[in-house]
Amino acid sequence: QVQVVESGGGLVQAGGSLRLSCAASGSIFSINAMGWYRQAPGKQREWVATITRGGTTTYADSVRGRFTISRDNAKNMVYLQMNSLKPEDTSVYYCNARGSIYYWGQGTQVTVSS
Repeated sequence: QVQVVESGGGLVQAGGSLRLSCAASGSIFSINAMGWYRQAPGKQREWVATITRGGTTTYADSVRGRFTISRDNAKNMVYLQMNSLKPEDTSVYYCNARGSIYYWGQGTQVTVSS
């Protein structure tokens, strides 16, 4: 089993920045990659970014160039630095850990005001 817990959400004005954190614990050895997703009210959950065990990163087109995913393996932490935030980035952001199955956190709310 793997547990993931997100933190760092909040309210920010358009153009501002936030950094989300994700703490992973448990059977970390089974995890191949970590990712961030988001879900806005009335919409499906969408993928935002992924970082592999080796450090390879990929981003959704909507956030590329504004968001940066990173990890601290020693601390079992993954981060999502979000810059130049837009109102359409408003969502609940979820961290997941990927092994043979996906493990999800409870989510953290990000609200961007115009």
